[in-house]
Amino acid sequence: MDNITITLPDGSGREFPRGVTGNEIAAAIGRGLARDALAISVDGKVRDLFRPIESDASVRIHTWKDDEAKRTYWHSSAHLMAEAVEALFPGTKFGIGPAIENGFYYDIDMGDHSLTADDLVRIEKKMGELSARDVPYRREVKPWEDAVAYFRKKGDQYKLELLDGLKGEEITFYHQGNFTDLCFGPHIPSTGLIRAIKLLSVAGAYWRGDEKNKMLQRIYGVTFPTQKELEEHLARLEEAKKRDHRKIGQEMELFLLTPKVGGGLPIWLPKGTILRETLESFLKEEQRKRGYQPVITPHIANLNLYRTSGHYPYYKDSQFPPIVMEGEQYLLKPMNCPHHHQIYLARPRSYRELPLRLAEFGTVYRYEQSGELNGLTRVRSFTVDDSHMYVRQDQLKDELCDVIDLIQLVFSTLGFKDFKTRLSFRDPKNTEKYGGNDEQWEQGEHEIREAADAMKLDYFVGIGEAAFYGPKIDFMVLDALRRTWQLGTVQVDHVMPERFNLEYTGSDGAKHRPVIIHRAPFGSMERFIGVLIEHYAGEFPLWLAPVQCAVLPITDASLDYARKVHEDLKAAGVRAELDDRNEKIGYKIREWEVKKAPYMLIVGEKERSADTVAVRQHRKGDLGPMPRGEVLRKLTGEIAGKGLTT
Repeated sequence: MDNITITLPDGSGREFPRGVTGNEIAAAIGRGLARDALAISVDGKVRDLFRPIESDASVRIHTWKDDEAKRTYWHSSAHLMAEAVEALFPGTKFGIGPAIENGFYYDIDMGDHSLTADDLVRIEKKMGELSARDVPYRREVKPWEDAVAYFRKKGDQYKLELLDGLKGEEITFYHQGNFTDLCFGPHIPSTGLIRAIKLLSVAGAYWRGDEKNKMLQRIYGVTFPTQKELEEHLARLEEAKKRDHRKIGQEMELFLLTPKVGGGLPIWLPKGTILRETLESFLKEEQRKRGYQPVITPHIANLNLYRTSGHYPYYKDSQFPPIVMEGEQYLLKPMNCPHHHQIYLARPRSYRELPLRLAEFGTVYRYEQSGELNGLTRVRSFTVDDSHMYVRQDQLKDELCDVIDLIQLVFSTLGFKDFKTRLSFRDPKNTEKYGGNDEQWEQGEHEIREAADAMKLDYFVGIGEAAFYGPKIDFMVLDALRRTWQLGTVQVDHVMPERFNLEYTGSDGAKHRPVIIHRAPFGSMERFIGVLIEHYAGEFPLWLAPVQCAVLPITDASLDYARKVHEDLKAAGVRAELDDRNEKIGYKIREWEVKKAPYMLIVGEKERSADTVAVRQHRKGDLGPMPRGEVLRKLTGEIAGKGLTT
């Protein structure tokens, strides 16, 4: 039998017989890995461990610690849940059942039956029984006609509708026990690996997200290899409820969402605006040091601009409809980059001007479905800390490294210590949804990888995750609850310079194309702040807190002194509030603890006489009396240092 070469993550190559499976590769690498393996990536694409590999390939075995393994595990759990539902409620029809960020769901049609809490308990119990049988997941390639015949016999109009869109593609079924589903996969080896199960809730969901379609029931669940991990996860969910940015945002008066303005259109209240502007000022100052030039562009533009860029019709389904005025069509901008390209084109450019770094906190608009809106983390109007750098090819690597350094600085300053990076490449087997040619993509992916290696990033490759105009590095951040959020991004673009005919005159006098780097350390300001609120549970570091210090007079007799302390703080740039209400001091202290003010300065007759203040720090309590000048130096020093503790 012919041998093939399997390249492992450490770069070493090993010979295996053609047709070797992921299970066999894992066993050859190590007994422990074979026991823990859940999935395999072959040339960057995740697939089943049990599928044969027929040609030379780079592989990576995924265990529970990998996101790819978790997604595979949870998708397999969705199939196990569907089998349990079908066993308990014969005749149920199934929509889709994907893995999501923390668990899975399945959309189901049960006719007139509405699921109850007792039903979820029964389904959970049945899943446990089915898991205990430890049957394998099996993949089967089906002719399209046979797949249609199978689901037509079952009377499942949802799978038939999905198959209508898959004609001409490879059709695969997955089987486990008595359940069969139309599915691309991949799946874990067997049901017995799913040991700890919890069904969380039921919600309504329109079929395919279209409100014109039938409302289905969506069951959400989560599973883990051990009961301990499940219990820890459920505890984190309870903590997440307490940290919900919508709840804290309302309590701290940061932002407002009202149907009178419209879903997904947040209004920033004074305290939230202070928080947002503080973040913007921090990044703007860092950008100034690195040679970025600020620009401002309109919120609307001629539709042809986005036809040239490809954003229309590529993003047509998520854009607001065009506006027709005087025979011309305009679009609320879904992206800032085409506007920045016009700035580049405003006059001829020389190689001496590059790199040209344009930066804008630009507001963009996307029409998200109402069911997908979620506080600040999924909105229809959001501001991107956008920048586009126009660089020569010989400058590209250094500029990419500087952007990565800036993003790392942002994360470390804001307390995001744990993050991973994904190199998001195109799917070479599905190139029609990407702009540009093979040579441009191969070059861009090489450049991205080279910069990631130079900056010693801990990265993995995500095939099919690229933007339509180029590969990118996505930064996946872990928050205080160990949840993963995709925040900063940096992209290499060889496509837009051609579409917009961007040029510069080189040292040789000839015309050359620049390369564009797109980058956004925060990503969306709205989403970033939503994540930040939950990460800190509203207890922001002193430099970020909308109210940094509350001055609390004990009695009216000390009010004049309290006003002087308050004025001194404001004059020094400290965001301070004077609480001059006629309330007992204990009541005021409790209220400002709830409001999460980092510091409280309490003043009475004793403090006035000694020209001191009694300092209280949030959660730490009484720090004792301090001279007024010393407190001022302490607060301004902490603010300037951008420390992470309050």
